[in-house]
Amino acid sequence: MPYLGGITVKTIKLAYIGGGSKAWARVFMNDLALTEGLEGEIALYDIDVQAARRNQQIGSRINAHPDALSRWDYVVYEDLEEALTGADFVACSILPGTFDEMASDVHAPESHGIFQSVGDTVGPGGVLRAMRTVPLYEQFARAIAKCCPNAWVINLTNPMSICVKTLYDVFPEIKAFGCCHEVFHAQEFLCCVIQEELGVPRPSRKELTVDTCGINHFTWITRASWQGTDVLKLVPAFAEKFYDRGYCEWKDRAPWDFQNDPFSYGNKVKMDLFRRFGALAAAGDRHLVEFLPRSWYLENREAPEQWLFHLTSVDFRRADQKKKMDESRLMAEGRMPIQLKRSDEELIDLMKAVLGLGPVISNANTPNRGQMAQLPLGTVVETNHVFAEDSVQPVVARPLPAGAAALVERNCRNIESTYAAIKARDLQALLEAFLTQPLCEGLSPTAGEKLFREMVQSTRRYLEPFYDLSQV
Repeated sequence: MPYLGGITVKTIKLAYIGGGSKAWARVFMNDLALTEGLEGEIALYDIDVQAARRNQQIGSRINAHPDALSRWDYVVYEDLEEALTGADFVACSILPGTFDEMASDVHAPESHGIFQSVGDTVGPGGVLRAMRTVPLYEQFARAIAKCCPNAWVINLTNPMSICVKTLYDVFPEIKAFGCCHEVFHAQEFLCCVIQEELGVPRPSRKELTVDTCGINHFTWITRASWQGTDVLKLVPAFAEKFYDRGYCEWKDRAPWDFQNDPFSYGNKVKMDLFRRFGALAAAGDRHLVEFLPRSWYLENREAPEQWLFHLTSVDFRRADQKKKMDESRLMAEGRMPIQLKRSDEELIDLMKAVLGLGPVISNANTPNRGQMAQLPLGTVVETNHVFAEDSVQPVVARPLPAGAAALVERNCRNIESTYAAIKARDLQALLEAFLTQPLCEGLSPTAGEKLFREMVQSTRRYLEPFYDLSQV
């Protein structure tokens, strides 16, 4: 551990599976550069080697930025095991398949009246995405067990719950957790509630104390306090004011911006669910609606506008990816300036905590060891955790209200049955898990089987190495 300017510097190796990322990698590299006390190697591994090499070039330019507080050695590896060997941390952030497969995931169900706002966690799209993802994560888990069994593994890929489940199922001794920033937005929403209802400057979300529990993208806040104030008691009056017109917690967005920005929303679904169940659903509205019967918020193509959120089309994602790829090329070639800015993500803080540089409490996804008494043991749940030196310990969550608990349990069991069917490579069991998705309510078994077969055929080239598709 060298010393730099009186600061103890820890040298680490982080293996980045999906290191050719077009968006999140730049956020992560910026955060690393603006963090004191850490240095080392970032091992970039990606099936798109050229994309990884671009990120290597961008990392070198970030290192040269005058505002950089740390320097990192970005190394591209074409072999997964070589990338993992000696790693202290492993970050997994991949796109399973291409946008062609995702187009089927999201849009094929529309011919049956099923509309998906994201399509990457549950619902028809979530099931197909999981079918492509689990076999890859089985390989990752085996390679981690062989090459860096003591590394901390951080999952950022969706479907989050199934990815984390796979890692632990294949390698039970793994030290893994899943990170998601959706709860942060709910905390920011509560900061807006404080500002509006108490007439005070908007506090930082880190000033709040919250209890969270649920499953990823369907997590709930059951308690929130700020300077002795029960913030959830302020929500009904806030919702009374803003329910119809919405309220966006993003400081540069208005609630109606969802009409032009697929990632914006007006929190009307969140307020509606609070009125019904007495707890605050802690994910963006686009995610929440996919865990619920489609008659609630996705009855038809027009329903999202009424509820102030957007259906994110894959065409938009393609255009957004192209824009980010063009930016990456320009940055790598030195034709676009590097602008260093620390994000709101907490990944670096969590890494520092497990390295012994100070404890942190934050939400994370891990197998249920009793932290959520309302859900079966072993299922992957999202609750608060204490991150400390070589330790990530879940915090026992307050119980969910009965109605919300029933909704979470239904989806949790669907995720479990989906995973079990994928693990067994059982297409009939997968069809059953597909039909029991809340978004598939009202779909006849015959129509559901037809849709499932169509979607499997659309992603066939990614499934054939792992499944017997002769009956599909």
